Amino acid sequence: MSAAGLAMCDKQPYSAHTSEGEVDMAAIHAAPKPERKSSTRILRPAPLLTSILEDARRAGLLDGDKTEHVSFRAPPALVEAAKRGAGVSSTSELGVLALAMLARPDPVAAFFRRTEGQLGPDHDLEY
Repeated sequence: MSAAGLAMCDKQPYSAHTSEGEVDMAAIHAAPKPERKSSTRILRPAPLLTSILEDARRAGLLDGDKTEHVSFRAPPALVEAAKRGAGVSSTSELGVLALAMLARPDPVAAFFRRTEGQLGPDHDLEY
C-alpha cells in the first residue's frame, strides 16, 4: 500500500482512497497492533524540516559557535508533541528548528508588502 496516497485519522472512521483502491480505515484502526520490541524510536526529521535547516545553513544562520543561550518554560505535552512532529529527540534540536522556521522569509508576507494598496485596472469594488 502506498503511504503517499493514504490519509489517516485517529478520531473518525472513514474510507481512504489510495492508488490501490479504497481502504476501510476503521478496520485498520480496530486491528490489533503488533507489540513493539523496544520503546526506543529512531526519529528522522521530515523532508520539509530538513529543507528548513538546509535553508538556514545556506543563509549562514547556523555558522559559528553556539554561544547564545535561550531559555523559557513550556508545557511538557507541547514540547513532546513538537519533538514527535518534528522528528527530533532533544529540546535543543527542537529550539534550533523552531528558530530556523521563524527566521525563514515568508514569500506570502513579502508579496503582501510589495502589493499593498494596489489593485489591477479590472478590479471593481462595487457590489
